[in-house]
Amino acid sequence: MHVVATAGHVDHGKSTLVRALTGIEPDRWAEEHRRGMTIDLGYAWTTLATGVEVAFVDVPGHERFIGNMLAGLGPAPAVVLVVAADEGWRRQSAEHLAAVDALGISHGLLVVTRSDLADPGPALAQAGEQLARTSLSGSPALAVSARMGQGMDDLRAALGDLVATLPAPDTGGRTRLWVDRSFSIRGSGTVVTGTLGQGTIRVGDDVVVHRHSGARLRATVRGLQSLEQPRDAVSAVARVAVNLRGVGVDDVARGDALLTPGAWHLTRTVDVRLTTDSTDPTSSTHPSAETSHGDAQARQRLPAHLMVHAGTVAVEARVRPLGPGALRLGLPEPLPLAAGDRIVLRDPGSRRVVGALVVDADPPRLDRRGAAARRADEVVSLAGAPDLAREVARRGWMRHDDAASLGIAVPSGPRPAGTVTRRGAWLVDDDAWVVAAERLRTAAERRAESTPIDPVLPLEAARAAAGVPDRALVTALAEGAGLEVRDGRVGLPGRSAALGDRAENALRAIEAELRQHPFAAPEQHDLDAAGLGARELAAAEGTGRILRLPGDVVLLPSAPALAMRELARLPQPFTTSDARQALGSTRRVVIPLLEHLDGRGWTRRLDGSHREVVRARPASS
Repeated sequence: MHVVATAGHVDHGKSTLVRALTGIEPDRWAEEHRRGMTIDLGYAWTTLATGVEVAFVDVPGHERFIGNMLAGLGPAPAVVLVVAADEGWRRQSAEHLAAVDALGISHGLLVVTRSDLADPGPALAQAGEQLARTSLSGSPALAVSARMGQGMDDLRAALGDLVATLPAPDTGGRTRLWVDRSFSIRGSGTVVTGTLGQGTIRVGDDVVVHRHSGARLRATVRGLQSLEQPRDAVSAVARVAVNLRGVGVDDVARGDALLTPGAWHLTRTVDVRLTTDSTDPTSSTHPSAETSHGDAQARQRLPAHLMVHAGTVAVEARVRPLGPGALRLGLPEPLPLAAGDRIVLRDPGSRRVVGALVVDADPPRLDRRGAAARRADEVVSLAGAPDLAREVARRGWMRHDDAASLGIAVPSGPRPAGTVTRRGAWLVDDDAWVVAAERLRTAAERRAESTPIDPVLPLEAARAAAGVPDRALVTALAEGAGLEVRDGRVGLPGRSAALGDRAENALRAIEAELRQHPFAAPEQHDLDAAGLGARELAAAEGTGRILRLPGDVVLLPSAPALAMRELARLPQPFTTSDARQALGSTRRVVIPLLEHLDGRGWTRRLDGSHREVVRARPASS
């Protein structure tokens, strides 16, 4: 299927033309029939002689419904611009063409209607002159009379040629369906409709209903229809009706979006490159014109707030000029926008329409003098499709899923880009990795010099010192920096704690005593008198010389295994008193030791006073 929008001045015959092509009445509301004009979006479809299905989105032409017009035009890949022969080019003709131009729609037809009422030549010439300065430059033009049937066969043939030139959509990627209608059907529940521009929707899919208010709801696709036929799956580009389970009809409305769960970055800030400006008669969507007219566009001061139209959503945004041809937009709530999206900026007061291309949906902070001007230079140079190497280099590292949610293509393999290495779930810039390794090496050297009693960094401290976002990266980073990772700590190779003579002698004495009496843990006052404070004990524990249990209980690392030998000899189950007598120790030592054994799964607590041995011979201490 292909989707084509109509556009043009009010009462120039758009709906009549669609009705003549399809045999379907696109105006759905009684008010539209009473007024004789379209006030909301209409839908119809036909099958061309070639067997190709074409669905039409008939947009309103009246100036009061410009927002509705943009909601229908935004998701459509092609347009039929309609001008009446007996009236010629009019104000809404220009506004609709400006919107088409702003959206960068380059596939279209110019159709002059009512050729039975007036000579279509002047209207064709005038409209062709207007189109020549826009993205529709060079579009085929023809005259018809829908009422008399004149030229309709030529129009059908031209439609076949038009849709044959449309680029193939991405049907295998993530889905984003901008909702244009929501209603309820008895026995089915909530149904939403829209133009599916990318991806595939299947019955049974889980989707996220992203509300333009910022709320996010989970739903399941209960059923699908396209062209009033039930479908198991619908692929882009297509008009589709989606029956949703899990949300009420009041939970979803025009401007909301159905999204693949977890696949879209939701942003409140986007950087955009200006592409067209309806106040500039020389504006064009062609890249060369975008560059050459950037200064002219910049001179046209934009208000501090503009309406942003993206897909079917319309929200007011804060405008921050960055420099010629570049803006930063602050959105009131997060939206699922991505680099490459075409949006329309509209000033309702002046009727000004500005086209913009989203080039960054996750832009950097601008908190230094001159940062905005430098960012403007970057923005106007970006083509829209994000580059993996550039985006990873800017951040230093990105999660693979985060890159994908921004629409960044990530090739498979360990080196998805020339300067990017895949490290687990992370994509890491090579230069950032080198800098982080140097930071970590420096931090390890400083730790060894300043704290010889504890010369190694805990893993979290190492992560923070290196400036990397995840502890999972630290081991590989340390190895690359020539450091050792032991027991969750990072340090210089071969460097161990230097306790000092007094503390070292005291520790050796305690070790000797515990080898003779494994469960006779020294009292706190004995440790203090020996000069073994918290730092010294932590250093000894870090090097594996002692085991510390809650309550300042200090034992040898072999104590749990020795305890299991004794406990396994007891009648099962046993009490805490039984264990205390078997180990020849006190409750101060035995209770935390038993809890330690419970935590390792070697013993199991049965009730408030009894335990049993789970395995009598532990694999290791």
